[in-house]
Amino acid sequence: MLHHAKPLHGLQLSAIDRRAIAARVCEVQAESGTVTANRFRSTMSGFFSWAMRQGLCENNPVIGTNKYQEQSRDRVLDDAELRAIWLSAGDDHYGAITRLLLLTACRAGEIADLRWSEVGADAITLPPARAKNNRQHVVALSAPAKAILAAQPRRANDDGTMRDLVFGVGQGGFAGWSAAKKSIDARIATASGQPLAPWRVHDLRRSAATGMAVLGVEPFVIECVLNHVTGVRSSISKVYNRHGYEPQKRQALDRWAAHLMDLVEGSNVIPLRA
Repeated sequence: MLHHAKPLHGLQLSAIDRRAIAARVCEVQAESGTVTANRFRSTMSGFFSWAMRQGLCENNPVIGTNKYQEQSRDRVLDDAELRAIWLSAGDDHYGAITRLLLLTACRAGEIADLRWSEVGADAITLPPARAKNNRQHVVALSAPAKAILAAQPRRANDDGTMRDLVFGVGQGGFAGWSAAKKSIDARIATASGQPLAPWRVHDLRRSAATGMAVLGVEPFVIECVLNHVTGVRSSISKVYNRHGYEPQKRQALDRWAAHLMDLVEGSNVIPLRA
């Protein structure tokens, strides 16, 4: 949630009014979906309630803002859509992030706020504080993912020190989700003559997981790739089996990357069928 609240970090609490909260909730919904927007709204409400009890502000500006009606989402992008998004992603930060999200099946914030100190020769290692489940998460890097990261220049901060964040400007990582996605959608519509069916950034993660399943990757390995702690693996396994299945995760992401590259390059394409 800290990632979604970044646009508000430079403001005094008294300057954050209902309009600011409502606008930010709307932006989060456009960037990350209805569920995330509602969770962000709830977190902000809890924060302002605490701040009132501490005497830091006089009211909770979240009260009275709209809460979205939640519906389970099952949008999975097909091969043609994946190819269109990849080819229209562009050469800017958002394009690199979009492709990395497809290749790694990471959460949007994990890549948008990626740090060079987390990037190794063969894997990204997310510390517990940066992973949703508060557990270290090792993300194997396929050859295409390595190439994307290698193409990102190391940049300096205003004071001359090297910037640890790979993407974005200023104090934080990448934050321009809404405008950047509109640009991709516009390029897709121009190239194909018609817009892509509505999709969200989180659909990339779901599509990667589904694609790996269709390619024959075991469900428990996909859960490890996604850093899920519920589902196929039993509660006993989660407590006692601490094996990270890193070789299996690497094989799964390499296999998925090979399929994506076949789609993009237009050779040996085997359409995925759910």
